[in-house]
Amino acid sequence: MVIINHNQEFLSAYAHNSRVLVKENDMVNGGDKIAEIGSSGATGNMLHFEIRQDGQPVDPLQFLPQR
Repeated sequence: MVIINHNQEFLSAYAHNSRVLVKENDMVNGGDKIAEIGSSGATGNMLHFEIRQDGQPVDPLQFLPQR
């Protein structure tokens, strides 16, 4: 699992990675590749993505750009 601390209030988590491309305390920017999707024991390849605000999971759609 990769956890990115965005600030004191927000973090994002990415799980089911086949390969992690960053190390602890690395600085990353939007668009940087941090991991590759994998199965990690799941039924198929997938990505678990989560945003937490003050430690609580929130709907990520309110923070992602509209398509």
